[in-house]
Amino acid sequence: MNRYPLWKYLLLVVVLLLGVVYALPNVFGQDPAIQVSVRDGGLPGDAAERVTSILDRNDIEVTDVRRREETLLVLLAEEDAQRDARASVNEELGDRFVVALNRVSAAPAWLRAIGGDPVNLGLDLRGGVHFLLEVDMESAVTGALEQNMSDLRRYMRENDIRYRGISVEDEGIRIRFPDTEQRDRAADTLAGEYRDLEFEEGESESGTVLLADLSEEAKQTEREGALDQNVTTLRSRVNELGIAEPIVTQQGDRRIVVQLPGVQDTTRAKEILGATATLEFRLVHGSPGDWQQAASGGSVPYDAKLYERRNGQPILLNRDVIVTGDQISNASSSFDSQSGSPVTVVNLNNAGANRMQEVTAEHVGDRMGVVFIENTVTTEMVDGEAVKKRQRTEEVINVATIRDVLSHRFQIEGLSSTEARDLALLLRAGALSAPIEIIEERTIGPSLGQDNINQGVTSIIVGLLLVLVFMALYYRVFGLVADLALVTNMMLMTAALSVLPATLTLPGIAGIVLTVGMAVDANVLIFERIREELKNGNSVQASIHSGYNKAFGTIADANVTTLIAAIVLFSFGTGPIKGFAVTLSIGILTSMFTAILGTRAVVNLIYGGRRLSRIAI
Repeated sequence: MNRYPLWKYLLLVVVLLLGVVYALPNVFGQDPAIQVSVRDGGLPGDAAERVTSILDRNDIEVTDVRRREETLLVLLAEEDAQRDARASVNEELGDRFVVALNRVSAAPAWLRAIGGDPVNLGLDLRGGVHFLLEVDMESAVTGALEQNMSDLRRYMRENDIRYRGISVEDEGIRIRFPDTEQRDRAADTLAGEYRDLEFEEGESESGTVLLADLSEEAKQTEREGALDQNVTTLRSRVNELGIAEPIVTQQGDRRIVVQLPGVQDTTRAKEILGATATLEFRLVHGSPGDWQQAASGGSVPYDAKLYERRNGQPILLNRDVIVTGDQISNASSSFDSQSGSPVTVVNLNNAGANRMQEVTAEHVGDRMGVVFIENTVTTEMVDGEAVKKRQRTEEVINVATIRDVLSHRFQIEGLSSTEARDLALLLRAGALSAPIEIIEERTIGPSLGQDNINQGVTSIIVGLLLVLVFMALYYRVFGLVADLALVTNMMLMTAALSVLPATLTLPGIAGIVLTVGMAVDANVLIFERIREELKNGNSVQASIHSGYNKAFGTIADANVTTLIAAIVLFSFGTGPIKGFAVTLSIGILTSMFTAILGTRAVVNLIYGGRRLSRIAI
């Protein structure tokens, strides 16, 4: 009685070996490194030699160079040298390369080859900044209405539908007509063409009107699309900032969490993340005299729009947009070969290039303006209530004469070096679909992160030692078996966290400490059951058999219910709660394996198949 078949022992040995192998990288830790990649395209073949040469000239010691797909990882001897290394490589390689700070596993090559990496630490353990952003969904809907307004204006013009004016107002798009005949004609025609819009006829002081608003389904689609697009855009912007292993995730139906490990100065990060800048290219309308007249109170032509240039002077541009920011495929900052002044070089996609080529071919010698558009949203307290203030800034940053037909590539002048670089970054990453507001910001210093690690490890060790001592004193030999299972459980948890795409956070450490206490619950139930069987006069072998078999149902019920709670926490919780749920779930699974299968295997080896009159329990 109480013997295990060979396959169960083999299973235990395989699991233990895998646990040791994949927990081992955490012993070696991580080395400081810089991560080098190219914005567009792959790394040059001589990238490693160029980077190491730059660092050698700056007396920065390199311990290893690794190439991972299209990324170069350069390991450094000292952590304090990271920032100097990044600055040196950035300065010499130029704007085309992205250089980020990183930490890389110091495990041997054979261990890395089989996927052996240390546990990924969360922001609260390695330092950095945490932003909680809220997307302005009303601006997303307003933007969709403005786009539809432009389409409606163009459609009515092409189909000879006469109207007096069109504008976006609180109730939607308001179209004013000279008479009911034109309004009825527009209502019949537009309803069939624009299925996302709901039309309603009406009368106002200004005459006959047609109101158009997005349907509820269309509004919800716009909101979801704005959130998804903003997440994608923010990921691109964070990558452009040169930050290794950032986290950008959706939270709820209007919020986004951004975590930037290793970043301590939040000013530039906030500027780049919150910027909603995009560009529009329009032809210049009229002459300087017309501009001054319109700015001084004169009427603005129906096919023109009044803007202000950077020097404060007014200018009229055509209402029809040639190309918008979403048609820009790439952008980079450079210097003009003739004047030496900073410029932003813009590349258009096929649709934008075709449109630009078509317009500029007809307007060689005319002038074209570049409009810089930025939407911002802030929250102010008015009479004790939070009120969102939305502001749209439109500024003409460049006006140039079209000298030749433009197509896929051209440049924007009249910018400072910083403006050219930031504009290129924003255009590469894309414009946000809707403005965002930073509603929460936390900065965690690297020293505080290390303190969290030290305190967390201390709490785990203290808790583990107390449980080990208690079990050994109270249950004697069986207590030592439970202690062995508990230590094995900690090793398996570490291995699981290393293998899975999980991140260990401070709440995650709390989950590990909780698991240390919970892991011996199963053994306590089993050992107490064995004691009861012995008191009832059963034999030692029968008592051990009954203890494990009869306690299994209770153990399974208790752990499964806890596991369900952990899964619910992970499904509906936010970042810190998810971290706690991950380690708790892993701890439940590994503790059931070690406490039931593992301890029984050891007990069977010690006591199985022997005639005994008493046991140490």
